[in-house]
Amino acid sequence: MKKLLLSIIALVMVGGMYAQKQYVTTETKLPAHPRILMLKGEEKALMKKIRKDAYWNEIHTNLIAECDTMTGLPVLQRIKTGKRLLSVSREALRRIFDLSYAYRTTGQKKYAARAIKEMMACAAFSDWNPSHFLDVGEMTMALAIGYDWCFKLLSTEEEAQIRTAIIEKGMKASLLTEEAWYLTAEHNWNQVCNAGITFGSLAVFEDCKEFAVDRINTAFNSIPLAMAEYAPDGAYPEGPGYWGYGTSFNTLFLSVVEKALGSDFGLTDKPGFLSTGMYSQVQITPAGYNFNYSDNGAGAGFNSTVFWFYSKVKDPALLYMQKVLYERGNKHGLMRNRLLPMALIYGAGSGASLTNPEEPSSLMWIGRGHSPIAIMRSGWTEGSSYLGFKLGSPAVNHAHMDVGSFVFEADGIRWAYDFGGENYNSLETKGVDLWNREPGSQRWDVYKYRTTSHNTLSFNDKPMSVVESATLDDSGNRDGVMYAMSDLSAMYKDQIPGVKRAVSMVDKRYAVIQDQFTTNGQFTKVRWNMLTAADKVTFVDDTTALLEKDGKRLYLRVEAPCAVRFYNELAVPANTYDTPLHGERFVGFEADLKLNATQQIAVYLMPGEPVGNPEKPYQF
Repeated sequence: MKKLLLSIIALVMVGGMYAQKQYVTTETKLPAHPRILMLKGEEKALMKKIRKDAYWNEIHTNLIAECDTMTGLPVLQRIKTGKRLLSVSREALRRIFDLSYAYRTTGQKKYAARAIKEMMACAAFSDWNPSHFLDVGEMTMALAIGYDWCFKLLSTEEEAQIRTAIIEKGMKASLLTEEAWYLTAEHNWNQVCNAGITFGSLAVFEDCKEFAVDRINTAFNSIPLAMAEYAPDGAYPEGPGYWGYGTSFNTLFLSVVEKALGSDFGLTDKPGFLSTGMYSQVQITPAGYNFNYSDNGAGAGFNSTVFWFYSKVKDPALLYMQKVLYERGNKHGLMRNRLLPMALIYGAGSGASLTNPEEPSSLMWIGRGHSPIAIMRSGWTEGSSYLGFKLGSPAVNHAHMDVGSFVFEADGIRWAYDFGGENYNSLETKGVDLWNREPGSQRWDVYKYRTTSHNTLSFNDKPMSVVESATLDDSGNRDGVMYAMSDLSAMYKDQIPGVKRAVSMVDKRYAVIQDQFTTNGQFTKVRWNMLTAADKVTFVDDTTALLEKDGKRLYLRVEAPCAVRFYNELAVPANTYDTPLHGERFVGFEADLKLNATQQIAVYLMPGEPVGNPEKPYQF
């Protein structure tokens, strides 16, 4: 009785906070099952389009073959990894979504039977781990899709057990005040959890109308908080990997309400949202890596969500890197993608073709917002040069002390790159206070998160501020120079009076990193750092280093008003809880800046052969 009372109080509190606007009511009429993502009969039209396209037909055929292998697997069990059940929830979504898709597109009941078996196993779990609510969001979505798509084959008992699980372990869990914080979040938790609960609410709508209406309206009033983060240009603050997570579930939310309710009530038109499809593509380097700043991984892969954006804007440039990634990638590994059916629904369904996609015409992309970035490239084909510049603040979700950091790729070599993320579970189980982003938190002692582990500046061996932010203050593309500049002074307040950094790509050939320093009467040592994939570093003279890898060369030349002291050192984690590294190295230099002066240091990154007498391209 006490638990029921607390649930009612929570419902009133949460509903009062978010249900300011009513998008659905108990009078709202929904289509009959299936109503989630594809209405009854729509799979037939989809299959006609799939069969006409060699790429979509291959993906569909491989997905059906993958479903055949699933029938021999043991059903999922409630096994947590640390504090998370997320890997189980994700595998449930993969299996149930794929199997339900296979049933609807082939008509073979064996796939539905296996999907139902998985749903019954998950429905029997004691709970879906609401203390880490992403787990609930993904599991609720999984069972909602299976329940809706396999509805006519469910026995009375199966229907009741799966429906009850969706309501009790999914929707009602979202009433727990400690777990409902995702409703006020501005990042991927908001998108994933709201999408999952909305899927569940639409699946069981007739059986708990008032509750389902409340949950759907709550989600509609909450998800704009996360969608506001794409303004003004589509840059996703958490980076490309988390874009693939948060945005995929955001588009699933938009898709499911548009299909079931006939409208997304203008959410798609939120500032910057339709532009973010291209954000995901400019992050991919010519060699096929992500510009993996903050907690993001370097691996880029074929992404179902991109095809949702194509379906809305019909820009063929969105398809170019997806074809590249599909053809370069592991087609068997692609079957592990739990949202792969959406590539077929969005892609084939919208007439997207990977046969001859259009190469993007733009070589520069600027994104502002909470984590501004600038991307410059000499081209989109393999071997082209790529320069990325990252700004913002360590206070952004998943961010590091990486403000002012850059990456540079040329001739297929990552001459300057980023470590990316750490293993969360490993750090958590070792007692690291990982998610506290306050100044002095243990988070900032993690080796990969520190200032000196990124391709940025440090002064007198001190870290940058974790509460300040840097904006993109100037950018352009003229006279053969693409450039971007930021005033980084706030990141180093109390260390040095003024710092500005400009990055440029000149004549589509080489990169220039320019820093302007304004000092006072205090001694100031600057450390200019670059994590490199080069396996050989030779110091040619006092101002030039030669980096080599796989028979390719990069000359790093420094132009400075003071002597510089080069270093070439292995990256060695400082703490027992850090993930061990294996030969990664930094190259860079230190210099003692002149007192009471404004001075510049320029670093030229020249692939192949050195450029004679290059000029500083940016004028501060």
